[in-house]
Amino acid sequence: QLQLVESGGGTVQSGESLTLSCATSGRTFSSYAMGWFRQAPGKERNIVGCISRSGRSTYYADSVKGRFTISRDNAKSTLNLQMNTLKPEDTAIYYCAATSGDCYTGRSEYDYWGQGTQVTVSS
Repeated sequence: QLQLVESGGGTVQSGESLTLSCATSGRTFSSYAMGWFRQAPGKERNIVGCISRSGRSTYYADSVKGRFTISRDNAKSTLNLQMNTLKPEDTAIYYCAATSGDCYTGRSEYDYWGQGTQVTVSS
């Protein structure tokens, strides 16, 4: 089992920045492509972005492209999500997830999930 624990959520003002982290343990982190998803109240859980095992390839949803950056440190088994210029519509619970496959955009492709961290952006 790969355990994932998100941290760094909170409440910020519109336009501010926040960095989320996902600490992993239990299995070899570099064996997994990693994704960030988010779920707003009453909505589905959707991809924010993902990163390949090596970190050389990334994907971002159109809604966050140019504002969010995913990175990973395979030596420290951690995943990060730098969020800049936050908007009220970014308010959601953010989840990190791991897949033994590639950088997939569908949540059903991910094998392991964290418990999530709340991000609230006020206007």
